Amino acid sequence: MIVSRHILGNRLHTRRDGSRIFRARAWWRYGLVLLILNLSACLPHVDLAPTYDPPQYVVPASWRGATPFVEAKPSDAALRPDWWTLFNDPILNSLEEQAMAANPDLQAAAERFVQVRDVMMQVRSQRIPHLGLGGKATDSNRHVNPFVYDPDTPLTGGLGAGGGLASWEPDFWSAIRNATRVETYRAEERAADYGLARLSLQAEIGANYFTLRGYDAQTAIFSQSIDLYRKSLDLIKAQFAGAIASALDVARVESLLFSTETKLAQIQGQRQVTEQAIAILVNMAPSSFTIKPVDNLRVANFAIPRTIPSTLLERRPDIAGMERRMAQANRSIGIARAAFFPNVRFRADGGILDAGFNAVEVAKFVSGFWSYGSLVTVPIFEGGYRRARLQQAWSAYRETEDRYRSTVLNAFREVENNLSLTNQLTTAANRQDAAVGATFKAQNLTMELYVGGLASSLELIYAQVATLTARIDSVQIKAELLRSSVALIRALGGGWNRDQLPTDEQIQPFDTFQYVDLDKPTPAGGIDVNADNNAVNNDLTTPSVP
Repeated sequence: MIVSRHILGNRLHTRRDGSRIFRARAWWRYGLVLLILNLSACLPHVDLAPTYDPPQYVVPASWRGATPFVEAKPSDAALRPDWWTLFNDPILNSLEEQAMAANPDLQAAAERFVQVRDVMMQVRSQRIPHLGLGGKATDSNRHVNPFVYDPDTPLTGGLGAGGGLASWEPDFWSAIRNATRVETYRAEERAADYGLARLSLQAEIGANYFTLRGYDAQTAIFSQSIDLYRKSLDLIKAQFAGAIASALDVARVESLLFSTETKLAQIQGQRQVTEQAIAILVNMAPSSFTIKPVDNLRVANFAIPRTIPSTLLERRPDIAGMERRMAQANRSIGIARAAFFPNVRFRADGGILDAGFNAVEVAKFVSGFWSYGSLVTVPIFEGGYRRARLQQAWSAYRETEDRYRSTVLNAFREVENNLSLTNQLTTAANRQDAAVGATFKAQNLTMELYVGGLASSLELIYAQVATLTARIDSVQIKAELLRSSVALIRALGGGWNRDQLPTDEQIQPFDTFQYVDLDKPTPAGGIDVNADNNAVNNDLTTPSVP
């Protein structure tokens, strides 16, 4: 009988048949190791990321532009999230609700938010001890395992092994913590992106809807003018038959009639294209979607709260998203700094090894083995790799600062542009209405003179063309005014507020020891997905919201 000591400290026992086995030391040690690993959060660690402080900009105290849609008295009240109801149009309200419920691009944005929450959980898991189980079975003429058996002893038969593994990185330099925060901030950025996508969708629905209503009003005007021109043509043809009018008069009126019919066909084609664009936004096939035409374009009379420029930074999702990207870049500096310091990893494994598949002995754990150790890596020289990574991280952070400032400036530009547009277009619409009245008067007087033989057909055509042009210009100005009002509301944030972003704690999609209800995470920041039935909106022939 040969007796040898297990080099990892297992206690040696001897069977009656002369084979050697080892009993693992008390299993409470494994429990103690796991308890120590689970206290990772209590270990001291150094956060190498620089202190993060978002830029503070000096902004004007008030807006330069003005608009009739803004309340006269300053107010800190925010726009309502359902801002489109200000236009008091039931059809627009219905379209907005359908788009919010079923638009595929908006739902895809929500899924991207879910995915990055799970990425955060994957990175976070590196801070927690990892446990695993494994096993193997072999059969050969000789087994040599110096940890358990004397290598000079010939053994034959089957060999079975089963064991577990635990590993843990204590994260002394907060590299994993900062990587987790990067993904947390990225999830918050995706939440802001979702808010921006939703606001953009709402604004696109509103702009397209008012464009379509503008085409409706133009269609009605062209149709009325065509009826008038046909009556004028009948009159001139009668005069031509009585030798009162010339063939030139007939040709002039026919040219006006046909050119107007051409413009009507063009407007109708543009209306159909706009209607089809709205159909896609509300998740319907164009052939199954129609909006009943109306003859008049009504300009809404509403007021929105006056805000001061400094509040814009809190009410624009694109600004919030860029700020979160800047926070990510700040944490990446800490990750790059951590690469200059030693990396420590602990490892423990153990299990059962049996050379004869003796179930009784295995059940008694008499063939147990265990080991533990640590791995420390210290960077010495890598040819400037780590310095380059750190310098790159600082440059990336400064780039996000620049892009953040650019985003803020663009936001101010959009607000000022639409304040000016809505103000000037309102004035233009009022003056154009007066011009329409004047051209109508001139047209009627010219028609009376022409019937009385005191005006030529050319003068009549000029009056009719001037009236048509004035009416079409009036509709186009009003449609532009409505689109500008939508753009103004969008530029002011459309009722969004930074408080709608999920907090850091809400980003975690599930608990560490949660193994049920994993089809989707708990909604955060008001963002939810159709995990139970993602095909609920697959019927493209009926609206999602009645």
